[in-house]
Amino acid sequence: LPVDKGNTKSKQDKKKCCDYPISIFFIVVNEFCERFSYYGMRAVLVLYFRYFLRWDDDLATTIYHTFVALCYLTPILGAIVADSWLGKFKTIIYLSMVYTIGQAVLAVSAIHDITDFNRDGIPDDRTLHVVLSMIGLFLIAIGTGGIKPCVAAFGGDQFQEHQEKQRSTFFSIFYLSINAGSLLSTIITPILRGQNCGIHTQQRCYPLAFGVPAALMAVALVVFIVGSSMYVKAAPKGNIMLDVCKCIGFALKNRFRHRDSQYPAREHWMDWASEKYDKLLIEQVKMVVKVLFLYIPLPMFWALFDQQVCVCVCLCGALIIQPDQMQTVNPILILLLVPIVDRIVYPLIKLCGLNFSPLRRMTVGMLFAAVAFVAAALVQIQIDKTLPDFPSSSQSQFKFLNLQNTEQSVQVGGQTYHVPAFQSSGDYQTVDTSSISTVINGTTFNIPLTKEKRQTILISTGLQPDLCCRFVNGFSSILNVSWSGEDLGAIVTNDDSNYTMVSQGKRVFTIESPGGPSCLVEKEFGFGSSYTFLIASNVSFGPDVSRCEVVWTPVCCIHQTQHLPHGDRLRYAPSNMKSVLQAGWLLTVAVGNIIVLIVAEAAQLPDQWAEYVLFASLLLAVSIIFGIMAYYYTYVDPAEIEARFADKEEKKRPDPERLTTCFQVTIDEEINSGSLGPQL
Repeated sequence: LPVDKGNTKSKQDKKKCCDYPISIFFIVVNEFCERFSYYGMRAVLVLYFRYFLRWDDDLATTIYHTFVALCYLTPILGAIVADSWLGKFKTIIYLSMVYTIGQAVLAVSAIHDITDFNRDGIPDDRTLHVVLSMIGLFLIAIGTGGIKPCVAAFGGDQFQEHQEKQRSTFFSIFYLSINAGSLLSTIITPILRGQNCGIHTQQRCYPLAFGVPAALMAVALVVFIVGSSMYVKAAPKGNIMLDVCKCIGFALKNRFRHRDSQYPAREHWMDWASEKYDKLLIEQVKMVVKVLFLYIPLPMFWALFDQQVCVCVCLCGALIIQPDQMQTVNPILILLLVPIVDRIVYPLIKLCGLNFSPLRRMTVGMLFAAVAFVAAALVQIQIDKTLPDFPSSSQSQFKFLNLQNTEQSVQVGGQTYHVPAFQSSGDYQTVDTSSISTVINGTTFNIPLTKEKRQTILISTGLQPDLCCRFVNGFSSILNVSWSGEDLGAIVTNDDSNYTMVSQGKRVFTIESPGGPSCLVEKEFGFGSSYTFLIASNVSFGPDVSRCEVVWTPVCCIHQTQHLPHGDRLRYAPSNMKSVLQAGWLLTVAVGNIIVLIVAEAAQLPDQWAEYVLFASLLLAVSIIFGIMAYYYTYVDPAEIEARFADKEEKKRPDPERLTTCFQVTIDEEINSGSLGPQL
């Protein structure tokens, strides 16, 4: 409507700063906060599954990739709602509310005190936490996916046609804010997760790690609403994706109806839509279909790229990186390498006379990703060499820990173990039986064993199997152990405490007897280890515990980094079809995460390195296919096609002056003939 256009022009003309619409600053801040919220939450999500919900690696990986796939499927729905019904502004507002609620629900689901009725630090009703977390993740997927195709496009709407330079600068700042939010969140939220918090017991602070992203999403929503009066709000104009789908569907249906040889063939199968749709739209759909065809191999790349959620702990000199902080490598490398590659590498390649087109760049990027997974497999092989030989599903493992002040001889199946005082019998022994018969000092004990478990058998006045020790009390009275405000509880003689998670660095433990003396034990903890402290029977309480044994077992650590191929996927799209290609691009990410689930479930490989090699091989094959497709791809300039049709329409349009003359002559003739007399 003319009134709306006038209001739009007024907003764009009056509310400016340095020739930029003031409204874009609200949009940039909104995007920064939203990306901080999303990537901050995602950074700690796998560890939340593993160590709070107590899921195994397979289930945690499955739920994670399902969530990511859903986040990249919902943008299609968001684009349809925005373009066909609510408009971009209302869509962003409503779905941001859903997004914020989802983040808040997820944060609440991580509060262990809600169901920790016995106050042992472990939720007693895990089902409630699982249900809340799944509801929260579903709402987050709807929210982040729904607004994803709207925010950038809404920012572009704030500029007039003559502000092409300013619009280009805005998009650069916009994508910089995305990477800045991602970088900061993946540094900060793991630090928050590493803190201890709780009402009754202190545990890893997942509520804070999820709560801060929830607060940032609320800030993003408020900031976006504050700028409401300054925005240019274009009305919904119909969804081009639906038009494209209908056009393609009609072409296929019409071609099927005329499949007999009596109907002449047409140059392109999309030409069968010419009976119903405009020729310009058909030509634009042809260009889009060509690009979408190139997207077919891309999900395999995303299948590898989205597996970069880190499961390692890395120590680099004095710099300590939390396992969930390794994801910061991705935005850091993007911010560092993209300018270097664009300004130095590509120009040098061009000077060498090589035609390094965007499609060829993407092919090389995919090959690099495959090489990265091969490197990860080689590292994993080296790691596997350092791992203990854990029992299989039909085996058990055991060793002895002597709590006595004299050496003990233990006989098991004809083999004798000489266990020194306050020491262990050495490495774990593997057996295929569900129990072992043990003879010590002429007394026979039948010790039950648990399949797939390692057990430490304590030698005191009798034998006790222990699945996982932390502090073992060999003293003659009850002792209490605490550290950093966390009480491990009273440990009776010849018993052990519950296992507790200890963060890296120097930690001080207080050992005390009820109403008696106490002492401090200092220990420097590294990463990936399991410790057992033995409080011996001859300990003297003073500045140190005189005798203790530390049993250390390394655990798996994998470090992998990947480089993102950087290609301009929208440059060769018609001006009104960019949303279609953007939706197609996001769909490849969703399909890639689904591929991870399918391949991992179908392959059932026993070794992690073999899975890495499998994915690298698949991507290598896909890269070769993509390279062949790119070689035969012919670039078409959408502007030329649109200009050609515009010229045709201009030639068909009558000359206004000639039309006026013809109309006047017709009127004169009608008047002279008298046929218009009564009406006049």
